[in-house]
Amino acid sequence: MAGIRISILLGILFLGGAVQAQLVREGKITYERRTNLWKIFEDDRMRQFVGEKNKIKVEDFTLYFNDTASLFSYVTPDQPDPQSWLTMKNTVYNLFAKKQRFVYMDMMGNSMTVGDSLVKHTWKITDKTRKIAGYECTRVIWQKNDSTRIYAWYTTDIIPTVGPENIQGLPGAVLGLATEDGSIVYFAKKVDIIAPTPEQITQPKKKGKQYTEAELIAELKQKLKGQPFGDQIITGMFYW
Repeated sequence: MAGIRISILLGILFLGGAVQAQLVREGKITYERRTNLWKIFEDDRMRQFVGEKNKIKVEDFTLYFNDTASLFSYVTPDQPDPQSWLTMKNTVYNLFAKKQRFVYMDMMGNSMTVGDSLVKHTWKITDKTRKIAGYECTRVIWQKNDSTRIYAWYTTDIIPTVGPENIQGLPGAVLGLATEDGSIVYFAKKVDIIAPTPEQITQPKKKGKQYTEAELIAELKQKLKGQPFGDQIITGMFYW
């Protein structure tokens, strides 16, 4: 009888371990983004406008995904935010088979769509790990330029190469993303193992004029030439 009980317990433990090790191929990830507006806007006038009380802006985003596509979008809060315009809230649709991405953005009341190839980042994998939303994640580093590092944490337990914004290309899903100075930080709050409905993962309709990334940057540089925050606006639109 004792042997039977031990066998049952071992079976339960084994099954429990199997569930924990289940590889995820489709689902929904909910991210929280924390933006330090005082680090984004170093101008004293903008800091005074934002106020110290409101310098950390917290916003939620969802990422629906499967092995063919992903759709990343902003979650509109129940209560309107009068300072919502201070941060970018791009919708990003990735189509993996065709290696395409579509970014839907709004700037100063103007809607536009960027249609281009998937972004390629060069990541350095480290031996540092942390648990995010219940998943063991490995830290990687992208040296964006001479002065900017981006950190990401990915898990191989979620197979599709997905993540917030334009981030993809790692051997699994990115559950954490942060600038080195902590000005913008994404962390997954929850992972739901579900099959997205067609509506949840269908490519959105084009908004406004469609550009490649290079075409839009060139047009914005011309339009914002001489403006005090011109370069900062463009950098914010194409940070990742």
